[in-house]
Amino acid sequence: MPVAVVRGAKINYEILGAQGPWMALSPGGRAAMKGVRAFAEKMADAGYRVVLHDRRNCGDSDLVLEGEDSEYEIWADDLHELLRQLGALPTIVGGNSSGCRLSVLFAIRHPQSVSALILWRLTGGLAATKRLAEKYYGDFITAARNGGMAAVCENEFFVERFKRRPFEREQVMAIAPQRFIAAMNNWRDKFLRGADQPIIGANPEELARITTPVCIIPGNDKSHKRENALEVQRLLPQAELYELMSDETDLDVLPIAEWYKMEAEQLHIFIDFLARSGLRPAAP
Repeated sequence: MPVAVVRGAKINYEILGAQGPWMALSPGGRAAMKGVRAFAEKMADAGYRVVLHDRRNCGDSDLVLEGEDSEYEIWADDLHELLRQLGALPTIVGGNSSGCRLSVLFAIRHPQSVSALILWRLTGGLAATKRLAEKYYGDFITAARNGGMAAVCENEFFVERFKRRPFEREQVMAIAPQRFIAAMNNWRDKFLRGADQPIIGANPEELARITTPVCIIPGNDKSHKRENALEVQRLLPQAELYELMSDETDLDVLPIAEWYKMEAEQLHIFIDFLARSGLRPAAP
């Protein structure tokens, strides 16, 4: 698997497809790129060149547990630099859940580098923001305060990383607890700024300035509420919305396996939208 040095971090990436418009896809949560690989393979088979990458702090890319910007802003700037190095700009940018945040921030921060957005399962709303802020940052802060970096290393997120990258445990243990807590507090505070926004990380004024074509498929659980996707569509000048699941569930997060069942429909919606937006796939 190729690796690029992106803004000081080693980023693991892969390119699927040899021709057609460039596309970059990102999964939800802090999942590795394999979380969206099956869908990306189908996009590549349809005639797009798809860039996948492990965001920093995800998969097999470097662990960098600090930064002045929010974590999703850092991810957006990393992706822009990676695509610049690959000669893949402008590009279609898309993703699921946290991949949506990355994609939207990419369009806000690098408007000349995006040709379209394809978004599914947008995350927004007070309950989702508070819950995810604790999952991504608050749990780490509590562990560091109660048991120092040794306790942080026992968090499930780090336990899973160390199975693949055992050398990172020494790296984490070398961080001063107060420095780690300050970094996580900074990221949590910036995450919580999005509590009253339809999508975490972008205010209505920023969304209204995105003029690129956007295709949205809403989620239907407490973390990916349909109403947030409808509000984002209303704010974006060139957005279309297509519902695959109209019934809201009472789950915090609908199992991702339920979405895999609709992959063919999702693929058709996005390819048709992109073709109508002047981004036709390469001929087979």
